[in-house]
Amino acid sequence: MRATLSFWLSLWRRRRSPLRRRSDVVEAWAGVAAVVLTLLVGPALGWTAGSLAHEALRETVRDQHLHRHLVTATALAPASGSTDGDGHEAGAGREAGAGRDGGAGRDGYRRVLARWRGPDGLERTGLVAVRQYARPGEPFPLWTDDRGAAVSRPMDGAAAAVHAVLAGLGAAGAAAGLVEGARRLVVWRLARRRYAEWDQAWERAGHTWGRADAGS
Repeated sequence: MRATLSFWLSLWRRRRSPLRRRSDVVEAWAGVAAVVLTLLVGPALGWTAGSLAHEALRETVRDQHLHRHLVTATALAPASGSTDGDGHEAGAGREAGAGRDGGAGRDGYRRVLARWRGPDGLERTGLVAVRQYARPGEPFPLWTDDRGAAVSRPMDGAAAAVHAVLAGLGAAGAAAGLVEGARRLVVWRLARRRYAEWDQAWERAGHTWGRADAGS
């Protein structure tokens, strides 16, 4: 940014200079356009993307809170291969028809064999993930869907807002990156054109160098 600003100032100081080339003017205006688009289009696009994402996530929050229910489950035994609260390996096997919890496999979670009664009144047994170890016979809270299957905790409004902000920032950053990429492409093409013009000028000068009638 500092280099671009210095270039514009130097271009403005020599705006009437005979050394100014047309490509210098084009490059300067490309920089001006890039700054304007970054300051105007980037935030506008970020705001739009963030608003749309927030609305979609709020709908997800409403849907999850409507169709996810907090029930009380009872731990039966640790899952096979996991460790109990004293660090000993558990020997309970996987029961047929065991359910899967959305938090399974995440850091800080342990898998236990549990029994719970779903919102439909039917009793279910399956492997679920719990943040704190539950000994056999201990109750613990569990989120289920309408059919009684174990699911992760529903998203709250704060998490939806954070995700929406991140989506908006990502969209604004992507727009700024595209604008800067377009500006660099213009500068690259202008530089190639300058090099080509210099090569042609040197080639013309080489044919007439040292000739008395060439004025050199």
